[in-house]
Amino acid sequence: MAELDLLGSILSAMERPPGLGDQETRRRAREQAARLKKLQEQEKRQKVEFRKRMEKDVSDFIQDSAQTKKKFQPMNKLERSILHDVVEVAGLTSFSFGDDEESRYVMIFKKEFAPSDEELEAYRCGEEWDPQRAEEKRRLKELAQREAEQEALRGPAVVNPNTDYKDKYSHLIGKEAAKDAAHTMQANKAYGCVPVANKRDTRSIEEAMNEIRAKKRLRQSEDEGPGGAGTS
Repeated sequence: MAELDLLGSILSAMERPPGLGDQETRRRAREQAARLKKLQEQEKRQKVEFRKRMEKDVSDFIQDSAQTKKKFQPMNKLERSILHDVVEVAGLTSFSFGDDEESRYVMIFKKEFAPSDEELEAYRCGEEWDPQRAEEKRRLKELAQREAEQEALRGPAVVNPNTDYKDKYSHLIGKEAAKDAAHTMQANKAYGCVPVANKRDTRSIEEAMNEIRAKKRLRQSEDEGPGGAGTS
């Protein structure tokens, strides 16, 4: 009996044969793995074919002496990476341009015709590169810079009127007054200051009132003198 109990426990611990459900799951897993392997092989084959095509395009570009640069159609990230690698192996220069992923493309250049910063900036802005136009813009920029430097060396501009306003309006203020004003203005220019005499009355109110009272008393005394006394 004990031996039968031991055999029964061993049999119950052994893995049971898979049911119909488990067999279907395994079949689907095998099919999925087969499809994945096929896709991987297909992708690998496409990469190899694309690289061979890019190698041929780059080789034709190198052999064509009339071409200094070549623009390719928009590519995805993987294709651009393959092309950049082919260009680097060939000893050329390449750049990617375009704002979004769908329109991003690659341009390749021969080493002796590597693009300048101005040319790269034009491509980044979506513009066509025009060497003559760029040279004209560079020349105008240098000219403007030289003019600005010369203007800075000259210093601030000094305005010198053709005529003195005192001479222009002498018929209104009088020739003598115009001469005195002109003389005063020349003195002010020479010494860089305004004389006290040219300023407004600097007396205090009390001093001005005392002077007025003194003048008034003087007039009264003159009126009351021998020649100015009235009859009774």
